[in-house]
Amino acid sequence: MPHEEDSALIKKALSGDQAAYQKLVARHRQAVFHVVFKMVRNREEADDLVQEAFMKAFASLASYREEFRFTTWLYRIAANAAIDSLRRQKIEAMSLDEPVETEEGTVGLEIADTSYNPEEDALKKEKGLSIMDAIASLPPKYREVIELVHLKEKPYDEIAAILRVPVGTVKARIFRARELLKKKLKSIRS
Repeated sequence: MPHEEDSALIKKALSGDQAAYQKLVARHRQAVFHVVFKMVRNREEADDLVQEAFMKAFASLASYREEFRFTTWLYRIAANAAIDSLRRQKIEAMSLDEPVETEEGTVGLEIADTSYNPEEDALKKEKGLSIMDAIASLPPKYREVIELVHLKEKPYDEIAAILRVPVGTVKARIFRARELLKKKLKSIRS
C-alpha cells in the first residue's frame, strides 16, 4: 500500500536515511510537478518550485502527522509554494472594463473577440467528416483496426486479442489502412 510505504520511508528519512529521502522524492516528484505546473504554467519555474516544495517538506517532515496521507500534505506544500511564487511575480494588470486616462481624456478599451472563427470551425467540421467518411469507406478489416487504435485508443496487443490475430497482423493492417486513408483523403482534397 502506498500510504504504508510512504510511512516507512518517512520514518527512515527522519532518522537520517538519505536513500529513503531520495525514494520519497522519486515516488512523488512527477505528481508534485503536475500540481505546481497546473498553477504556474512554466516548466522551468515549476521545476524550481518542486525543489522548493521538497526542501520545505523535508525541513518540516517531523511535523507531518501519519493519520493523513503524505501526498495530501506534500501537495499542499507544493501548491502553497506555487501561490507564493505567483504572488511575488504579480504584475500590475490593466482592467479591460475600466476606462484609461490619457492626455486627450478618458478612453474606453474595445478589444475584438478573435477566439471564434466560423470559417475555421466549418473547415474543421468538414475535415472531420471527410476523415470519418474515409474511415467508413475502408474495407471492414482495415476500418476495424483504425477505429480500435485511433478512436478507441487501444494498444496493439489488446487489438490483437480482440480480433484474435497476431500483433504483427494488427501492425500490418494498421499500416495498410493508413496508406488507404492517405490515398482517399488526398483524392478528396484534390
